[in-house]
Amino acid sequence: MPGPDRPGGRVQGRPRMTVRPRPWRGAWAKLTLRRRVAVAFALVSMVVTGLLAAATWNLASNYLVAQREQSATRQASVNVLLVEEALRSGTTESLDDLLTGLAGGPDTTIALRRAGTWTTSGRQVDLAALPTQLRHLAKQGVPVRQRTVSAGIPVLVVALPVYEDGAVYLEMFPLSELDRTLRFLSAVLLAGVAVSAVLGFTLGSWAGRRALRPLGELTDAAARVAAGDLAARLPQVDDAELGPLVETFNDTADALQRRVQRDVQFAGNVSHELRSPLTTMINAVAVLRRRSADMPSAASQAVALLDADVHRFRRMVIDLLEISRADREIDERDLERCDVQEVVAHSVAERESCPPAEVVGVPPLVLADRRRLDRVVCNLLDNAGNHGGGVTRVAVIGRDQWVRLEVDDGGPGVPPAQREQIFERFTRGDLAGSRGEDTGTGLGLALVAQHVARHHGRVWVEDRPGGGARFVVELPGIGS
Repeated sequence: MPGPDRPGGRVQGRPRMTVRPRPWRGAWAKLTLRRRVAVAFALVSMVVTGLLAAATWNLASNYLVAQREQSATRQASVNVLLVEEALRSGTTESLDDLLTGLAGGPDTTIALRRAGTWTTSGRQVDLAALPTQLRHLAKQGVPVRQRTVSAGIPVLVVALPVYEDGAVYLEMFPLSELDRTLRFLSAVLLAGVAVSAVLGFTLGSWAGRRALRPLGELTDAAARVAAGDLAARLPQVDDAELGPLVETFNDTADALQRRVQRDVQFAGNVSHELRSPLTTMINAVAVLRRRSADMPSAASQAVALLDADVHRFRRMVIDLLEISRADREIDERDLERCDVQEVVAHSVAERESCPPAEVVGVPPLVLADRRRLDRVVCNLLDNAGNHGGGVTRVAVIGRDQWVRLEVDDGGPGVPPAQREQIFERFTRGDLAGSRGEDTGTGLGLALVAQHVARHHGRVWVEDRPGGGARFVVELPGIGS
């Protein structure tokens, strides 16, 4: 027989339960924590005031309606005694006058049923439109009281038996004033609930802002540390719950800053120590290159490879020394008023393949370290010449109080996914892993970003119109 473990067998299993997503959870998750606190305050305030409003409405409406019903019942009881006295006297004219007098206001209706005939006074209504059960009980001589709507007006109907067999006294008291009072009360209570929800939302926003302010400061400080500002710290607070968090963050930032400073110092020391043996190696390779013609072919090729790697090693050591200096803050004594146009013209003149720099507007002067600014321009030009197919355009543009430097190249451009990555250290984009002579060390653009940041500027790469990449540097100006 086929079974669970035999071909043709079928396993009977429990049906799988499908969990349906709840839309409100997704909408709630999309709200910020501050907005959640505000909404929670508003909901709690609305629920509490709603319950109080409902309780107030029930108590007030029941009390007012009960008072009105009791008053109307007492009035009808007095009126029916007067009608009975008039019936005993047997005077029809006095009965009609009495019913007219008892009617009072224009909205009150009084009816007397005798011998199967209704006699009405006051506001004329269709008595057949009254509730069937009320009319049935009234005809049977049972005292009855009921609220209903007659001809568009809310009324209280009170029916009382008269001493005569089959006689019924019916009086309809208008409830328009009571209805307006209850409507006004309901509007006031609903407005109170709405106002309490708004006040709760406002209070929740204020409380959430105050409660989450330390979290915002922590986020800002962490973002500054991630951006390279290792001196970012949180202000000390006296709060017993936030104090340990602030102290832990500041201790962590201190430890990170000391670690980075030790690494920078180590890299600088190593680079300094490598300069002497590296110089010896360069000189030795230069001697070997001059005698390569007397060497076998294999040895000559080895010397050529060694020469390329030694020169690449030399560029790396120079860049590491520059990085170690760039990690330090700019000395105020090194700052001077610089004309970016002159710095760019000097760097372009040293490179035969670079076109003359364009000048747009009147670029303001900048307060900068001339050596670092010159390194920024040279690294951008070398990057375009070595990796971007050559420099096609250099422009210095004055925009308000900013100086904008644009360097265009004729290469394939930089993919959007790598436009931030290329400014990190040892990142060479699509050239990573290659060992050609002009592949670079991956530190040139990192130095550009670091020097520009030290001068409170911005650097980025974008697409050049017509193809290629455009590297843009903006520095704050100080005027002429």
